[in-house]
Amino acid sequence: MFEWRTTTWGAVASLEYGKALRGYQEGSGDVPVYGTNGPVGWTHTRQAEGPGVIVGRKGAYRGVHYSPRDFWVIDTAFYLRPLERMSLRWAYYAMVNLDINSMDSGSAIPSTSRADFYALPVSVPPLAEQEAIADVLGALDDKIGLNKRIADTAEELALSLSSGSLWTKRVPLGDLCFLRKNQVSPQEILDGCVDHYSLPAFDAGKMPERVSPESIKSSKFSITEPVVLFSKLNPDIPRVWNAEVNRAVPSLASTEFLVLAPRGTLTTHELWAVAAQQEFRDELVSKVTGTSKSHQRVRPAEVLTTEVVDPRQFGDTSLRLRSLGNRAASARGESRTLAALRDTLLPQLMSGRLRVKDAEKMVEDHA
Repeated sequence: MFEWRTTTWGAVASLEYGKALRGYQEGSGDVPVYGTNGPVGWTHTRQAEGPGVIVGRKGAYRGVHYSPRDFWVIDTAFYLRPLERMSLRWAYYAMVNLDINSMDSGSAIPSTSRADFYALPVSVPPLAEQEAIADVLGALDDKIGLNKRIADTAEELALSLSSGSLWTKRVPLGDLCFLRKNQVSPQEILDGCVDHYSLPAFDAGKMPERVSPESIKSSKFSITEPVVLFSKLNPDIPRVWNAEVNRAVPSLASTEFLVLAPRGTLTTHELWAVAAQQEFRDELVSKVTGTSKSHQRVRPAEVLTTEVVDPRQFGDTSLRLRSLGNRAASARGESRTLAALRDTLLPQLMSGRLRVKDAEKMVEDHA
């Protein structure tokens, strides 16, 4: 760690308050708007020049986010202003290492105070080392971002190919799938880890979280075959998961999902393509129960009896859907491997225990 120095965040950077903004949720403009949990919309006017680091200020979960471009921050978050020459992407990775959510100013809403942040220690390498560290970790994140765009594009094309505007025949969803209900207690699983398909994991990138069974406190659905997971909670939110399970690791799904296994010769790719259609979810929204907007659920029977496009009429289009589904799964699987490598390298690089050249070799081996 030659030439690294130990100081505090308050000595090298300040946190600037975000500002309230109207209309950002309408999606207009080309400047991203950030809140405490990340991007929340768009606007036409920048608040700060990019690149930048955004730090959640209010809420039970407060994230750290990196913007490569000009941005706006609303009043639930801060943005970082360096007090010396600094790689902002390195600063982002250094701050990801911090447990922001453990900070609490003592207000009614969990909050991060600037005073608490400024008191935190930080090991600062020379600028050239900062940039080299940021390049290594950034290359992994850039590839993960590219994979996300590939997967999203493949799924968007699959949805367009199976749109109700192209196909006339409709059938109840239950004609196309079985509802699996086998539940297990995670504490009874002897394997060291499981793949947990949860709503937060879906929202974070449509990849299951690999965790120890002991960390899961309630019974879950056991998944032993490729299935489509359909969220019963708030069907207006598009949470339909084409889950191709890893047979080497036990897979569990939240009971907030319906576990749908395709019938006959159908695959999960065709089943997902018709169950994820906007018109199907719109129909289900009219059937939800619940007094709170945030806790509305649709009954399993209503999901299964609501009509969807019949994929058995697709012919050769099924082959395209399967190819697109495999492409999306491959991209997300690679991203999972890259994210695990990034998470392994990050604390070692930030502490100086791992040299950049050694990290670069590890990244090349995974390329």
